[in-house]
Amino acid sequence: MATYKKRGNKVKKGNQGSIEDQSTTAEVFNTLDETASRSEQWVEKNQKIIFTGLIVIAGIILAFLAYNKYVIEPKEKEAADELAFPKRYFEEAQNTSVAVDSLYNLSLNGTDGKYGLIDIVDNYGSTKAGNLAKYMSGIAFLKTGDYESAIKYLSDFSSEDEMLAALAKGNIGDAFVEIGQPEDGLQYYLEAARVKDNNFTSPLYLFRAGNIAMELGKFKDAEGYYQTIKDNYPKSEEAKNIDIFIQRAQIAQK
Repeated sequence: MATYKKRGNKVKKGNQGSIEDQSTTAEVFNTLDETASRSEQWVEKNQKIIFTGLIVIAGIILAFLAYNKYVIEPKEKEAADELAFPKRYFEEAQNTSVAVDSLYNLSLNGTDGKYGLIDIVDNYGSTKAGNLAKYMSGIAFLKTGDYESAIKYLSDFSSEDEMLAALAKGNIGDAFVEIGQPEDGLQYYLEAARVKDNNFTSPLYLFRAGNIAMELGKFKDAEGYYQTIKDNYPKSEEAKNIDIFIQRAQIAQK
């Protein structure tokens, strides 16, 4: 007689994996629940500190906005209004050849109770108008022969306008050359040439750098500056007779 063999209760492999997955998911959710619970407890425990911190941050933001609106903006406008008077004399001096020193002095010192550029720098130096007044003061001092003051004011000037920044550095270079510090002048000419690559300030100050380098006996460097003008700025004013200067620098090296 055939004997019936009772099969053992085996768990299918697929079911086992499903159970393990469910167990892992449960553990993840339990961990998340525990983390959330601890976070809630921490928030409840420190809610006073958090609330105070939020108030402080909001206060700082509101104070900044109020300071900007009621202090900075009015001061900017006031400085711009004050600058209009000396700026008129400065621009007139830039566009005429008659009584230039007198006009520059009026722009620097003011008259009839009106602020000059120096006053604006002293009283509104942190404003945009005050910053521009530093540049104008530097140029005015340079034009009237006070080269050390020119260096001081132009060095304090800063601008996001790369062209104006290049001109400021170039004029500092001019001032250093005038007071007998050609090495410093050369350094500023090179900085001015590199502020913004263009067909005006770059060849202009490379040319001046070349001339000063020739005076200092740095003939090879001078040749390099002149050659850069020829190669990179062939349409510039300085490039018109640049071959002559290149040849001079080459001959000086022999």
